[in-house]
Amino acid sequence: MLRSDLTEKLLDIKREKEWTWKYICEQIGGYSEVLIVGAVLGNMKLTKPQAANAGELFGLSKSETAMLNEIPMRAENVQMPPQDPLIYRFYEMVMVNGPAWKALIEEEFGDGIMSAIDFDMVMQRISNPKGDRVQITMSGKFLPYKYYGATGNVPEYGFKEG
Repeated sequence: MLRSDLTEKLLDIKREKEWTWKYICEQIGGYSEVLIVGAVLGNMKLTKPQAANAGELFGLSKSETAMLNEIPMRAENVQMPPQDPLIYRFYEMVMVNGPAWKALIEEEFGDGIMSAIDFDMVMQRISNPKGDRVQITMSGKFLPYKYYGATGNVPEYGFKEG
């Protein structure tokens, strides 16, 4: 069985049982909703105890349960730019605001990147009389670039002019 086949099976069960993502996340436990939904959709892995919870919840075989604990090929079938309008808006935010984010991060932290691995994300609904808002808070570890062979007064990591 391919991971994509398992994802389709899990989504079929979710539809048949009329489960919400919130319910599934509560039953599996241990991660943020974003990571658990990402695992069900095939882009993240669950820990062995979480995979066991998911296996019991969805009535999976031993092999299918083990697959949820394997490192997936992330974003394997993602078309660029994304075609789904909601996902495309995130892409658009990065295209439009990315250069400003980059400039501000580099001014504050120096030469480096924000990790997408050592990373947290929280999504919540914010009530607003003009229409509810989606609030997404992201927090990633700053990873300074390493300057190989640095000598003298040049720092090895995350060089930032004073």
